[in-house]
Amino acid sequence: MQTSKITRIAVVVLVLLFLVLSVISCSTHTHVHNHSAPSGKKIPPGQAKKMNGDKSAKAYAPGQQKKR
Repeated sequence: MQTSKITRIAVVVLVLLFLVLSVISCSTHTHVHNHSAPSGKKIPPGQAKKMNGDKSAKAYAPGQQKKR
């Protein structure tokens, strides 16, 4: 009777240990996308707008830039 309790407790402890180790070993990976132009070319205003999630390409068009 006593060994049955010890065996049951040991099984519960081993299952809990397995679950804890499984959760701890999980990892996440974050991928960062580099949205630079290939080989130094300028990006068209429409593409720059899409990459930044804006609604208008006016801010990216060279003729629409304000001089400081």
